[in-house]
Amino acid sequence: MVLNLTIPQVLEITSGQLIGKFTAVPISKISIDSRQILQPDQTLFVALRGAKADGAAFIPNLMGEGIQLFLVHEDFQPTPDQEKDCAFIRVRDTRVALQQIAAYQRKNFPKPVIGITGSNGKTIIKEWLGQVLSQSFTVAKSPKSYNSQVGVPLSVFGIESYHQVAILEAGISKRGEMQALQSIIQPDLGIFTNIGSAHEEGFESLEEKIREKLMLFEDAKLLIYCKDHPWPAKEIEGKFEEIKRVAWSIQPGTDFCVSYKSFEEKTKIILLKNDLSTLTFSVPFSDKASLENITHVLVAALTLGQEISAIQEGLDHLKPIDMRLTLKPGINDSLLIDDTYNNDLAGLKVALEFLSQQRPKRSKILILSDLLQQGAPEKIYGEVADLTKSYEIDHIIGVGKEIQRLKSLVDLELEMYPSTDTFLQNLDPERFQNDLILITGARSFAFERVVNRLQQRIHGTTLEINLNALTHNFNFYKRQIDPKTKVMVMVKAFAYGGGAAEIANHLQTMGADYLAVAFSDEGVTLRKQGIRLPIMVLNPVEESFDLLREYQLEPVVFSPEFFKKLGYYAQNHQIQIPIHLDLDTGMHRLGFERHHISELKALIKLFPELKIASLYTHLVGADEDEHHEFSILQLEQFMEMKAEVESVLAYKPLIHALNSAGIIRYPTYQMDMVRLGIGLYGVEVTGKYDGSLKPVSTLKTTISQVKELPAGATIGYSRKGALPTGGKIATLAIGYADGYDRRFSQGKGFVLIQGRKAPVIGNVCMDMVMVDVSDFEEIKAGDEAIIYGEQISLKELADRIGTIPYELLTNISTRVKRVYYLD
Repeated sequence: MVLNLTIPQVLEITSGQLIGKFTAVPISKISIDSRQILQPDQTLFVALRGAKADGAAFIPNLMGEGIQLFLVHEDFQPTPDQEKDCAFIRVRDTRVALQQIAAYQRKNFPKPVIGITGSNGKTIIKEWLGQVLSQSFTVAKSPKSYNSQVGVPLSVFGIESYHQVAILEAGISKRGEMQALQSIIQPDLGIFTNIGSAHEEGFESLEEKIREKLMLFEDAKLLIYCKDHPWPAKEIEGKFEEIKRVAWSIQPGTDFCVSYKSFEEKTKIILLKNDLSTLTFSVPFSDKASLENITHVLVAALTLGQEISAIQEGLDHLKPIDMRLTLKPGINDSLLIDDTYNNDLAGLKVALEFLSQQRPKRSKILILSDLLQQGAPEKIYGEVADLTKSYEIDHIIGVGKEIQRLKSLVDLELEMYPSTDTFLQNLDPERFQNDLILITGARSFAFERVVNRLQQRIHGTTLEINLNALTHNFNFYKRQIDPKTKVMVMVKAFAYGGGAAEIANHLQTMGADYLAVAFSDEGVTLRKQGIRLPIMVLNPVEESFDLLREYQLEPVVFSPEFFKKLGYYAQNHQIQIPIHLDLDTGMHRLGFERHHISELKALIKLFPELKIASLYTHLVGADEDEHHEFSILQLEQFMEMKAEVESVLAYKPLIHALNSAGIIRYPTYQMDMVRLGIGLYGVEVTGKYDGSLKPVSTLKTTISQVKELPAGATIGYSRKGALPTGGKIATLAIGYADGYDRRFSQGKGFVLIQGRKAPVIGNVCMDMVMVDVSDFEEIKAGDEAIIYGEQISLKELADRIGTIPYELLTNISTRVKRVYYLD
């Protein structure tokens, strides 16, 4: 809902200053991403500054695409040619200006806006409420978890005049952030989910955190909350008058008293209103978190006056699934983007952008259902057509009736089917070969069946990689260094077990400067998967020289002998090869030692075909305080050695010494580049910023069988597990062949099932492990078990068996399928 703004209006809204050419063209699009430009002649590009880049750097390219209007920081100075051809609105802070424009847009939407905040459940409540309300209304909602200082404004710009209700999510990580979001969202109805420990480091106390979040609802007409959470309830009831509060509880005395009755596949939710009327609903799940989330949804839908039958119809389509955009391995080397819960234009834009960031494949295929309850079809499908053209989709498979409109709007391959059943009857999975396939549709179309047909067959164990957490960690380290300092990221050992190709591709989109692998074949694989970043090979061998040349890989040279071999190779082939010199200051693994420097200088002169791309050393103990003095000695020795080498160079190579721990401990030695390794993957080895990183990987498996055993029963090989008084065990589909270390046997390890610890009993087997679930009341085959992740620290697990997190990460077998997602 970007109203047709004019330059004078934007100047007034943002208190900006205009320089350059004035244009009277109305602004109907606002973009912060140079890759998402659909109508350049009507687009205002907002040049944000962030950890990755300054948006102003993209202005020359955007001018070439036809954009003429830019919102920039007050210190931006256009060139004479830019000033002649374009209009620049200069403001003190472009992020604040973006928020101001969004607040102006929100004020012009007269229909109900629902604001959601809390710690957990925000996104799933938003998605489920959107699905339920869409049975009766056209609904706009924040795409994915767009709940930040930038995400909320972008969500507002997705609200159109035909929408009848909007649902906007707000998330904060520190004090002072909610005021800006409140001025943008201005909710009529609020939902406070619950409170947890996420982002707690940004607040002095739990009470401060709650009070900050409650600022969102200061001007709301009504606020929905669960009275069973005592801390939020206390703050809400002390801050908001009773007429504004809509409380629900499992105890009587609130606006809605709720009770749950679970059956085999359904749960009945009974709501007793304060007028003693009773409402009954049926939902397809029974876990506590889902029932709490859906109760918020029910109370909100009833508060908005939705018909009970329409609410139940919406509930019938819900499933207790993760609301995530997920990248999965498909058959025949294809990649699937699973967006099967989504069905609105804003979400489609996010999914298409995610698709555009993936490594190249043979073709881009979009499998799309009707966009239900989305307003004027001619406008909606016109925008869909524009998006498919902008994102260069090669082939569309449409399912439904309304989507047939695309036939007259796009000039590319189209297949149309009236229903998912018909599509599946005609689907030959073998037709897809090395393709990139986005599958997105309304819940009623059950596109998960399409995903199941097309995905690579996997066993019950998966390693989930959270790409948002990866981005968060990358940006955390970027903030620790000077903006001019480059970042080399270690993706050796299959990217610490996470899957090198997808992670390297994501790093490429985030703005990493270099990648590093251990061996040449790892670099070759990345090149074959479309990775363009410079790649340093840490341990090359003479047999790989041809590969280095063919795939433009940059070897580390670590000895005079190796320098000569590579030098003669370059001379014989009359080529120049960029190399990296490893200077050994204490690791004593590979590298030139101090007594090699004279010979090294002579070799550099003898073989000018080898261009020194960088000089580096490796710190031995940067992660531990006890090695501080030795680390300083290493750094000082490195500075002396590199100065000697530089004295014979007519150019300046990159200089780098710091690993993840060094970035934290020795920031004054960041030099030209740092090397980011274990920290990217969520492990802060110094212990100084444990709460600042997010776990990237979650290793999951499933229960294959549950057994009741009598007193005295033994479990597993060598009868090492015992239940003296009897009990219950669960057998999990993971073993040491998958990378679950055998040292976790006999109670050293544990897993999480239903959020509770279940200790390993007996010995870990090659393909299975047994855990003690004697204290679990309801547990069955197919239930999920978390091996490690957000709730199970890798550090703790490593300590239990006397190893380090690196080993646990890199031991995960390649037979465990990697699944990548945006949460």
